[in-house]
Amino acid sequence: MKREERYQKILEYFQKTQPDAQTELRYETPYQLLVAVILSAQCTDERVNQVTPALFERYPTPQDLANAKVEEVYELIKSISYPNNKAKHLVGMAKMLVEQYGGEVPDTMEALVKLPGVGRKTANVILSVIYDQPAMAVDTHVFRVSKRLGLVEESAKTPLEVEQELVKHIPKELVARAHHWLILHGRYVCLARKPKCDACGLRAYCLYYEQQVAPFENKLK
Repeated sequence: MKREERYQKILEYFQKTQPDAQTELRYETPYQLLVAVILSAQCTDERVNQVTPALFERYPTPQDLANAKVEEVYELIKSISYPNNKAKHLVGMAKMLVEQYGGEVPDTMEALVKLPGVGRKTANVILSVIYDQPAMAVDTHVFRVSKRLGLVEESAKTPLEVEQELVKHIPKELVARAHHWLILHGRYVCLARKPKCDACGLRAYCLYYEQQVAPFENKLK
């Protein structure tokens, strides 16, 4: 199967099965999503969602968080991975939002990555989810799934290379949703250690299944 056809079939599948895919992080404002995404680095969305209600109640606006003590923020997020660094990042991020952006979450990659705790992946989440820009955040799920499906060459060794390849082939109007499709597929179906190929509706278009699973299954027949 040619790559163009693979993209077409996979995107059609997701459009039919998950037309309204979205982030599992809970938030009400751009500020809250930014906080949640910073906290989600190397941590599950489920854990972040357990922590953020109390955090948002204590610091409902960037101004509130900017005036917070790092130690106080730490106490609210200490069950999250790397709480020391993240507490510092959150307070620093809020101060910069207030001082340089009037308390508003910026809408450009250049501005977002200047914020403490915000790298390219986090910035792409904000751009796609909040501003509906054709931005592709590449986390471990997207990196793994895009290669297994055959959407991206194995020679793509970095998240940036995977991001560029995906954005090049996915129609602009679908990029933001495709980010969620790939994440959710990796989180619940195409698991890292043992992908659930038997339950996967993408088997007919998946390079990993074609090369690694189907030949073994055929031998057992």
